[in-house]
Amino acid sequence: MSIHLVGGGPFVAADAAAAFTAEATARSAAVGRTVPRIALLSVAGADGSSPSSTADIAEVLGGSRAAEVLVTEVAAGAVFDTTVLSDVDALVVNGGRTPDYLDAVAPLVDQIRLLVSDGLPYLGYSAGAMIAADRALVGGFRIGGVEVCPESASEGLDEVELREGLGLVDLTIDVHAVQAGTLARLVAAAEAEFVTAGLAIDEDTTLVVGEGALEVRGTGSVWRVMAGDESVSVATMGA
Repeated sequence: MSIHLVGGGPFVAADAAAAFTAEATARSAAVGRTVPRIALLSVAGADGSSPSSTADIAEVLGGSRAAEVLVTEVAAGAVFDTTVLSDVDALVVNGGRTPDYLDAVAPLVDQIRLLVSDGLPYLGYSAGAMIAADRALVGGFRIGGVEVCPESASEGLDEVELREGLGLVDLTIDVHAVQAGTLARLVAAAEAEFVTAGLAIDEDTTLVVGEGALEVRGTGSVWRVMAGDESVSVATMGA
């Protein structure tokens, strides 16, 4: 089973649904279910509105009854109950304000790590991709007071901030790479020695982390950022 990290944009364009649903179906078949149960966790915005991606992802994954999508949404500042992971065959963590997602999943961290290590497919969309890392980049647009990306990508934070994430992947993840200018943030974070290695994922693009080589799906690129002794290197991984 794999970890699917989506960089944002329309979910269908990221080409993640078929592979993810197939893995969920295989896991459900092992317990005698023909239709997989997929937990979709969402955190509302500060104004109480549901992220548009919640309905988008639920519709794509649940279309033609390919899966039973169980949507659980909490308000910003609230946390998920551990029961949301009971008797499910796959997990999706949606997008929105990244610090709110990291706070919301706090009671589930150990449970998620255990389930994923046991083969539960995980799909992180935008914020859900960022918090999957060992050290999660949760926002900010300055380093040492110097702007390193547009303020619109800051998640409401000033200085770039990293926190302990879910620990599902060992590379720091950023999303909306080219579209929101966050590739520059990851490069600056590597230059500042905040991170040693990271991946910035474009919108409409999925990075699949499994037992074999990394796989890129969708229409964009994944940007690999590596900190060296004297410089930072950037390379692309295309679909």
